[in-house]
Amino acid sequence: MNAETTTQTPFPTSTEATGSNGSGLNGDANRVRRMAQSLHEAVDSLEQKFGTGSERIMGLQEEYGNMARDQVRANPLAALGAAFAAGFIIAKILR
Repeated sequence: MNAETTTQTPFPTSTEATGSNGSGLNGDANRVRRMAQSLHEAVDSLEQKFGTGSERIMGLQEEYGNMARDQVRANPLAALGAAFAAGFIIAKILR
């Protein structure tokens, strides 16, 4: 073995990999950190948008559910007839 192969390692450490321009392992690590940060910000933004949308949908579902419940209580025979007609039509379509 010669002296050159014994002193060089195939996997440089962060101090060996950085050059005068800041590239190498430290530059890659910084790039990964920046990318991870931007991905975290994107996920947080999506979470806020979906959270707001889902709350709005749940509110609409509750509002229309209450309206339907009130309508059925006011006109139970009409509701029963509408349910029967809808079931009959769906059964005819699916046959």
